Amino acid sequence: MSYRVIIPTAGIGSRLENFTKYLNKSLISLNHKPIISYIIEMFPKNCEFVIPLGHKASIVRDFLEITYPNKKFIFINIKPFKGNGSGLGLTLIKCKKYLQQPFVFISCDTIVNGKIRPPNHNWMGYYRVNNNLEYRTLKINRENVTQIHEKKENKYNQNAYIGLSGIKDYKIFWDSMKSNNKKVIVEGESYGFKKLIKFKKVKSYPYKWFDTGNVKNLNIAKNHFKKNNAPNILEKKEEAIWFVGDKVIKFSNDKKFIKNRILRAKKLQGYVPIIQNFRENMYLYNKIKGRVLSEIVNPEIFEMFVTQMKKFWIRNTLNKKKELEFRSACLSFYKVKTYDRVKLFYKNFDLQDNNTKINGNSVPLLSKLLSNIDWIWLSKGIPGRYHGDFHFENILFNEQNKFVFLDWRQDFAGDLEVGDINYDLAKLMHGLIINHGLIVSNKYRASWIGNEINFSFSRKRNLIKCESMLFDFIKIMGYDIKKIKILTSLIFLNIASLHHFPYSLLLYGLGKKMLYEELNS
Repeated sequence: MSYRVIIPTAGIGSRLENFTKYLNKSLISLNHKPIISYIIEMFPKNCEFVIPLGHKASIVRDFLEITYPNKKFIFINIKPFKGNGSGLGLTLIKCKKYLQQPFVFISCDTIVNGKIRPPNHNWMGYYRVNNNLEYRTLKINRENVTQIHEKKENKYNQNAYIGLSGIKDYKIFWDSMKSNNKKVIVEGESYGFKKLIKFKKVKSYPYKWFDTGNVKNLNIAKNHFKKNNAPNILEKKEEAIWFVGDKVIKFSNDKKFIKNRILRAKKLQGYVPIIQNFRENMYLYNKIKGRVLSEIVNPEIFEMFVTQMKKFWIRNTLNKKKELEFRSACLSFYKVKTYDRVKLFYKNFDLQDNNTKINGNSVPLLSKLLSNIDWIWLSKGIPGRYHGDFHFENILFNEQNKFVFLDWRQDFAGDLEVGDINYDLAKLMHGLIINHGLIVSNKYRASWIGNEINFSFSRKRNLIKCESMLFDFIKIMGYDIKKIKILTSLIFLNIASLHHFPYSLLLYGLGKKMLYEELNS
């Protein structure tokens, strides 16, 4: 059956705190898939969707248009969508002319298990809750809704209304959405149902409900939808990567980031996925069939990989001006970024630099170690084609024995053409030392008590063998192994501020220890 569905997305999602700083609440990820995708996929393929827009309107619209090009969406801009005069009642009235037919209403923070009934009769969905103070509740008699209780109105009623309903008698519904003095009611669809209940039969249907409208319940839903084989991707508030069917969508709040990513995809053609569609804040490509290198790497596959990389890492010949600009970019990317990230690490975890014992060995202040780096020497990189975030989670091995690179950097200190091949090699080395799969399995320990940092972590024999093979490759290519090891230590220090505790301590301790050893070797 074909019918229309309204999914209101105009609200600012204030109960979700910082989750909606950069995104509309309908685009928050559950297992790297937006909530609104779960909702859309609950309905028949031929349904049409009415989407009221407000908070982050262009991002919602862009996502739906590029992800579902064959679906019909009717977009309505809602003003005001926040502050005085705003509310779900206003949103519904603005959409009235597009819903002059039976339709289904569903909140953009509602996900259910179970079949959604078409609007061939009036109905409301509910879920039995222990604490009903947060929700409107339904009084039910013989499966029919007889009354809607406002929040806290009836503490004994446990039938929470879940923001999912079908409206067959839409004329009665719309008539009730205005008060006697013709002013728009602030309340949402529940107000319309109060009149429907008086004149028409309204059925009730129980559902297994996941409420994603507040932080507590969102985290419950995230845990439920988490999959064991989910990609190991660091979530960032200003970025997201979404997997919807056979499509991958990369979002960033930074429009320049997206623009540069798209430009660099052209420069890396043949090694990265082809971008099929894009908007200012996102781009889309088809999912690549293959396995992440971190899961399958062994010496045989790694040898194939480094052989292919000889063709990828093409060295550029630069004139004097470009060479100076490149070295300046390296200096900024390595030195300035490291100092900023280390400062952020201390702030995030309420720690401070000091003389420490790391796994029983005395190591001086990190600030002293950093001051002992010959940054000019380190910044004399190898200019060439680069990936920029070259760890095994970003490399796929497909059925044609070909390697495909994901999540490439948008630039190297602002340069889209040239980056430091040394940095790609250091990223590879860091992934051979720290395996993300073992970290996810908690096969490590780390602590910082007083002036003592202690850590340990498991390593796979295959990766230790591959690390040795990487050393051999670096020597054969004539690259500077010491420089690459120092860059690897800086990578650990840089990413320590971005990860969770106590993994962050492991990264910091390992980075500091490795830097000390390389500076004194």
